Amino acid sequence: MALKYRKLLAGSFFGTLAPLIYFFIQHKIHKVPGAYTIYAFFEWALILFDVGFDAVTALDFEGFELVVRDLKGSSRGKDKPIGTVFGSGLLWTEALDAAADVYNGYVFWSMLTSLGLSIWYFPLWHMGLSGYEVIVMCTVTPFLLMNSSMRSLILQNLRLVHFLSLSGLLAFLVQTPEYRLFSVGFGVSMSCLAWSATWYAEQSQPAGLELRVLAWSIGLIASSTAKFAFSTNNPIWPIMHAENGGWNKTGLLLAVVAIARSPRAVPSNRGKFDLADPPWISSALAGLGLAGLFFGMHSLLSDSSTAIMWVWEGFPVRGPIAANGVLTIATMAGGVLLGIFFQDAVCSWASLMLAGAGAFVLTYYRNWFGYMGALLLATYLTAVAHPLIISAARHGPVTFGLGFLFYNIMVLAHVWVVAYAFVPGGSLMREHTDWVMTAMILLLAAGVYTLPRAANNNKRRIRPAKKILNRSVSYYIYVLGIIQLTALAISYLRFPTNDYVPYHKDEKVITAGIWTIHFSLDNDMWSSERRMRDLIKELEVDVIGLLESDLQKIIMGNRDSTQYLAEDLGMYVDYGPGPNKHTWGSALLSKFPIVNSTHHLLPSPVGELAPAIHATLEAYGELVDVVVFHSGQEEDVEDRRLQSEYLAKLMHDSPRPLILLSYLVLKPGEGNYNTYVGERSGMKDIDPSDWDRWCEYILYKGIRRSGYARVSRSTITDTELQ
Repeated sequence: MALKYRKLLAGSFFGTLAPLIYFFIQHKIHKVPGAYTIYAFFEWALILFDVGFDAVTALDFEGFELVVRDLKGSSRGKDKPIGTVFGSGLLWTEALDAAADVYNGYVFWSMLTSLGLSIWYFPLWHMGLSGYEVIVMCTVTPFLLMNSSMRSLILQNLRLVHFLSLSGLLAFLVQTPEYRLFSVGFGVSMSCLAWSATWYAEQSQPAGLELRVLAWSIGLIASSTAKFAFSTNNPIWPIMHAENGGWNKTGLLLAVVAIARSPRAVPSNRGKFDLADPPWISSALAGLGLAGLFFGMHSLLSDSSTAIMWVWEGFPVRGPIAANGVLTIATMAGGVLLGIFFQDAVCSWASLMLAGAGAFVLTYYRNWFGYMGALLLATYLTAVAHPLIISAARHGPVTFGLGFLFYNIMVLAHVWVVAYAFVPGGSLMREHTDWVMTAMILLLAAGVYTLPRAANNNKRRIRPAKKILNRSVSYYIYVLGIIQLTALAISYLRFPTNDYVPYHKDEKVITAGIWTIHFSLDNDMWSSERRMRDLIKELEVDVIGLLESDLQKIIMGNRDSTQYLAEDLGMYVDYGPGPNKHTWGSALLSKFPIVNSTHHLLPSPVGELAPAIHATLEAYGELVDVVVFHSGQEEDVEDRRLQSEYLAKLMHDSPRPLILLSYLVLKPGEGNYNTYVGERSGMKDIDPSDWDRWCEYILYKGIRRSGYARVSRSTITDTELQ
C-alpha cells in the first residue's frame, strides 16, 4: 500500500513540474495576467506532494509498536491532573467534537455581543430612548426552565433550541433594521436558553458539565480573537455582510455543522442537593455571581483592546497599543487553565481580593500599570467561570434566569454612566464607572460565597476537576492552543510600521478634515468602516478628527473603528479619551508623526462631557498643533460657554501653528463663535462666508489656507465630512 501511494505521489510531483515551468515563463517573460496565480497553485501542490511522499512512511510502521516503560518507578507525573489530561492518545472524532463545542461557544458570544450593538442603532437615531431598548431583556428566557413542563420539553429538544438560536446569524439577510433587531433578539433568547438548559441538564454528569463550561469560556476567547483579526468587528455579526468584510454565510454553515456534531442529548438530573443555606438564598447568591461573571466577561473581555483603551493616555506611547491585545487573549487562556487545574485556589477569597485589586488598578491607573490590573482581572474572570457555572447548575434553573436578569441591570448601569444626559435618573449614575466595577466585584463575591458551602457538603460533585481531567479535556486545550497561536500571528501582522507618508509631500500640503461618524453605523445599520476608509482615501486626507468614535462599550459592540482605518490607510492614531472617561469619543488619525498628545475633558457641569485631543504633529520638519473637539449639546448653554473659554485659552497659548477640527453647535458670527474666532483665541475661520453651518467647523492660525470643501455621503452617516 505504501509503495502504491509513493508511486502516485512521485508521479504527481514530477508531472507538476511541466505546467509549473510553463506558467512561470508566462508570468516572467510574457507578462500574462493571472499566470503567476496559477503558477503559485502548482508550486504549493509540489510542496504537498513532497510532504505526502514522506508521510507515507507512517504506513511502513503500521505493524510496529513502540513502548516507553518506567522500570524504576522514577516518573513523577503519575496521577497528576496535567498528566491525566495529556497522557492519552489522540482521537480525531473527539477532537472534532471539541472544536464543534468551542465553535458553539463562539456563536453564543458573537450573538450576545451583537445584541447591544443592534439595539444601539435606534436610540442613536432617535437621540434618546426609542422603546426598542426593552429587547435587552430577551436574555432572561432561562426563567422558562422553572416550569417543569417547559423544562422537560426544552431538554428533550435541546438540539432544536440551539438550531433556533441561529436566527441571530441569519439576521444579516434582513434589510430592515427593526426586523433585523427582532431576529437578533430571538436568536439571543434561544441561545441563552439553550446554554442554560445544557448546563442544567449536565449537572448529573460532572465530566460533561466541565466540558460544556470549558467550550463556553474558550468560545469567548475565540470571539475576541476573531475580532482581533478583523480589527474589532466580528465577521458573523448582523451588521456585517460580504460588502463590508462579513463572513456571515461561512459562519452560519459552520454553526449548523457544529450544532449537529456536538453532543446534546443529555438526561435531566432531577436530584436535589443538600445545601447549608435555604435553597432560595443560595440560588439567588449563585445567580448574582453569574451576573457579575457575565457582565465582567462581556464588558471587558469580549474585545482584546477594550482594557487597552481604558489605559490609553496618548503620545508618546507609554502603555499598550491595540496590537498588544494578544496579551489580553493570552491571560484569558491562562485563566481557563487555572480554572481547570487549580480550582481550589481560584475559589478562594484571596483570589477574589486579587481580582478586586485588579479592577481598582484598571479603574484608577493608566498605561502599563493600569493594564496589569486588567490582565489580573481577566485571568480571574475566565478562571472562576468554571466553578461559578458548575455551582449554578446545582442550584436549579432559576439561577440562570437571575444571572441574566441582573446582568441586564449591570449592562444598563454601564450605559447610564455615559448616557446620563439622555436617560431617566441619569444624574445618579453620572461618571460612576467606579460604582459599576465595585458592583461587579460584589456580585462575584456573592457567587464565590456559595462555593465553599456547596463544596463542604457535596465535595465530590462540586469539584469534579481531578476526577474528570481526562483525554476529552486535552482536546479543548489543544483548541485553546491553536487560538493562541492564531492570536500571536495576528498581533505580528497588525503591529504598526510607523513609516507613513502624506499624500502631498512634494507640495508640503496638509489636508485636514473633521467627521462625526455616528459610531460607525450607517443609515441602514451596517458597519461603515470600509466606506469611511474609501472616502478618506479618495479625498486624500492627511489628518482627520473623528467624533462620536468611542465604541468600546457593550451597547456599541466593544469596537474601535480607528484601528481598522489607521492600519488600512497607514496613519498614526490617537484613540482619544478612553471608554472609562464617560464621553462619546474623539479620535485623531494622522499621516504625520504625533510627537505629543494630551486628552482634555472640558467643563460640563450639566450636560455630557466634552472630549478634546490636543496633539503636536511633525509635518515637513515643523511642529504643528491639531485640536479635535466635540462641544456640549445645544440645550446646555452654560456648558458650551465654559467650553468655548477653555478652548480659546488653549489655542491662544499654543506658540505653534494650529488647526481646530471641531463640533461646536453654533451659528457663524453669533454667540460663542466670537470666542472661538478672533483675538481671544487667535484663530481664523476656514470660510467666514459659509453661513450654512451648525455643527462642524475648521479653524486655523499660523498656516496658509489653500482650499475648503464640504463632502456629504449621507448613507454613511448623516453628517458631512469637512
